[in-house]
Amino acid sequence: MRLYHLLRNCSVVVAALGVMSCSEAPSESPRPADAIGPELVLPVDCVLGETCEIQNYVDRDPGPGARDYACAARTYQDHKGVDIRVPDMAAQRAGVAVLAAAPGRVARLRDGVADVSVRTTGVSAVDGVECGNGVVIDHGDGWESQYCHLAQGSLIVAQDAEVRAGQPIARIGLSGQTEYPHLHFTLRKDGQVVDPFTPAGGDGCEAEGSMWVPEVAEAMAYKAGAVLNTGFSSGAVSMESIEDAALPAASAHAPALVAYVRAIGLEAGDVQHLKVTGPDGATVAETTIDPLDAPKAQYMLYAGRRTPPEGWAAGVYGAEYWVERNGKRVLEQRFETDL
Repeated sequence: MRLYHLLRNCSVVVAALGVMSCSEAPSESPRPADAIGPELVLPVDCVLGETCEIQNYVDRDPGPGARDYACAARTYQDHKGVDIRVPDMAAQRAGVAVLAAAPGRVARLRDGVADVSVRTTGVSAVDGVECGNGVVIDHGDGWESQYCHLAQGSLIVAQDAEVRAGQPIARIGLSGQTEYPHLHFTLRKDGQVVDPFTPAGGDGCEAEGSMWVPEVAEAMAYKAGAVLNTGFSSGAVSMESIEDAALPAASAHAPALVAYVRAIGLEAGDVQHLKVTGPDGATVAETTIDPLDAPKAQYMLYAGRRTPPEGWAAGVYGAEYWVERNGKRVLEQRFETDL
């Protein structure tokens, strides 16, 4: 499933950021007179559904459970923001700009926290700096936005600086309490967390009064999970090797041919399938797993076979991944490699 490219006005940011930045054109559509708070642009310079995905939403459940604004489970207990995730550390190292979601003034900032996964350091190592490197922007009238897990040394705004909507302020990093590169974006009004998808706090299971500009709101339409990574490898695949983008490339005479997928936002009962076919259309390998016993923030699936003594025949090898939910396909992805 792919979403359309957002149309944006692009300019090269020359400062220390060192990345290409595209800031969204202002919306031409007037907001309703009773609209709540500032109008928000996408706070990451990426294309939803292609170069980034929403991993988690604000937890709307007031009790011990977890529920996102769509009454599903793409969140966790007491999660206070929206997590926008890039595919892997290779994308993070290439540089992905974090953008001011609305005009305002830099109220607070922090830099100097190392970009290290808490899987390595342990949660106690970031006690008191869970946000990692961060920026808080004051939008006036009690509204503020917070940007967490920024890359160390990437901040390019100063205390009390005025910023415009879509202006780069830093890069996505791995600082603070996180295991993968992403931006944690939190919106507050008078110190209280506000869900930008349904700011009035309605009890419905859909976006109500979304604060996102129209083109961003459309790109952020709720999805039945998403495929974050796909590819072929010549050997063993693990969640860590996918995150590090450190998988050996497939080749005709490598020890094995393995297709892999990492999906996010899956639900209890989902059934996943992965099928690999050769140049002649014959099945090379196939995997189907039992229905998931619980919602999964992320899940890795692979299918492969040892290389035959004569090596793999030259040609295009294809893979098809799909997810069945309540008997219907809700997510699918095709990919291939040429050996």
